[in-house]
Amino acid sequence: MKLTFYGHACFLIDTGREKLLFDPFLTGNGSASIRAEDVDCDYILLSHAHGDHFGDADAIAARTGAAVVAVPEVLGLFEHAPKTAWPMNLGGSLALPFGRVHMVPALHSSGVAGGVACGFLICFADGVNVYYSGDTALFGDMALIGRKAPIHYAVLPIGDNYTMGPADAVEAAKLLGAARVIPIHYNTWPVIAQDPAVFAALAEKAGVAPHVLAPGETLTLEK
Repeated sequence: MKLTFYGHACFLIDTGREKLLFDPFLTGNGSASIRAEDVDCDYILLSHAHGDHFGDADAIAARTGAAVVAVPEVLGLFEHAPKTAWPMNLGGSLALPFGRVHMVPALHSSGVAGGVACGFLICFADGVNVYYSGDTALFGDMALIGRKAPIHYAVLPIGDNYTMGPADAVEAAKLLGAARVIPIHYNTWPVIAQDPAVFAALAEKAGVAPHVLAPGETLTLEK
């Protein structure tokens, strides 16, 4: 199973059978390593509706026929109704062919009236568990998310200003009990500029293994 970082908060997990795309902001993203029209995926998971996360979801879903997992209000923004939609809400879980998806809280605005921001804890069928927080502040109930399943990889924002900064992201990883952490949502614009080496050093000091990925880089996931 492989995770490829496409830039900002967009990444793809390829299980070898299914391809899961998260928060596809590619068009207009100067750091993106792939064009929206070149992405291939079977599922799109959306944490919220801000443009730097919802981005190209509508066009990619229409072109690929990918199933979309999101809160109902975000699904309601699609101009072209997805071929398959899986509406969820906080606290819910869903069994899909690749494993179980848990929709968990995020502390952030949603980008659509009546909606909520969310994160995802995905327990893959092969035993690897990945937590993607979406855009969020640090909050104490991350400890409860970490109790659902051992978190092998936590994908967390470090940009500050709109989300957690580096220090809070390390605290989040500790609350989650995450074995490894992948930083995202930084350096796309000056307002979220960060040095990932500083974050990596903080994570290592806290006993969490950092994996800093450049856009286009791929990481093999393991327990």
